[in-house]
Amino acid sequence: MGRIHTPHGVIDSPAFMPVGTQATVKTMSPEELKMMDAHIILSNTYHLFIRPGHEIVRRAGGLHKFMNWDRPILTDSGGFQVFSLSNMRKIKEEGVEFRSHLNGDKLFLSPEKAMEIQNALGSDIMMAFDECAPYPAEYDYVKQSLERTTRWAERCLQAHARPHDQALFAIIQGGMYEDLRRQSAADLTSMDFPGYAIGGLSVGEPKDIMNRMLESTVPLLPHGKPRYLMGVGSPDALIDGSIRGIDMFDCVLPTRIARNGTTMTSSGRLVIRNAKFAEDFGPLDPECSCYTCTNYSRAYIRHLIKADETFGIRLTTYHNLHFLLQLMRDVRQAIMEDRLLDFREAFFTKYGLFENTRGF
Repeated sequence: MGRIHTPHGVIDSPAFMPVGTQATVKTMSPEELKMMDAHIILSNTYHLFIRPGHEIVRRAGGLHKFMNWDRPILTDSGGFQVFSLSNMRKIKEEGVEFRSHLNGDKLFLSPEKAMEIQNALGSDIMMAFDECAPYPAEYDYVKQSLERTTRWAERCLQAHARPHDQALFAIIQGGMYEDLRRQSAADLTSMDFPGYAIGGLSVGEPKDIMNRMLESTVPLLPHGKPRYLMGVGSPDALIDGSIRGIDMFDCVLPTRIARNGTTMTSSGRLVIRNAKFAEDFGPLDPECSCYTCTNYSRAYIRHLIKADETFGIRLTTYHNLHFLLQLMRDVRQAIMEDRLLDFREAFFTKYGLFENTRGF
């Protein structure tokens, strides 16, 4: 267990970060996120660059004031979103040309521009601009990609205008090739960033490959600096990542599946839309103390979801986020008591993860 200090508060680690892509965690208010004791949230550089524009956020006093959130914020670099626009972008050494997913306008994002945007947003932790190689990808392509990411990371350091109050993390790439991961880690740690993220995982590869990449990469990272596994949020991956030394995680999974009526409970995945819950007047999870489980029944939540009522999505979202935040509190307690492996076995057994490979 560790503690990460930022200008807007301390983050106990390992920690899960709810994703607030467009300066809001979908359907949740900042007050509700505080009720469930979220220490930090993540916002998206690409989306805020597109709309409303980073200059508007800067004039509002920064992202914290703009969205009324006084706890830590991490912003990603925008790289993952840009590179996901595979048919709408062109990679150059200078940066990436792409078209807006909103109106097709031609735009350009470079390491320098990513720093300018994130400096204007004012996040506590900001990410270097990187290229996220797809899975699967050929060795030579991944090698060229990670070497470009390294050059871009150096440019990000040079362009970063607020190192005194914004920590810049580098992103280690290398696909599913252990030697390339080692190369990326060696190159980036030599630049002495305040923290390091592991990117390019949880992109469709089997869980055992992801864990193997973590096992070969995490030991190469400096002690005493945060280690962030990007885009991971299933309970099994949070526990397995914590075992392997990861401090920070983020993912849209809990909010995305909540909008489809899928919830995480202490005994496994529960799809509240199912007809068998129509007259079930118990809570989503009898072992959960969240606002949703304390006040509302499965039958009522099912009715709301079936009727396309927004309140139903709010309730399932609240529960899923609370579930993962509580899971990380339990993980931290297990670390303090030196029983994390025993905790993993008990959780996986009860949650059905030894049989269910879907992970949630």
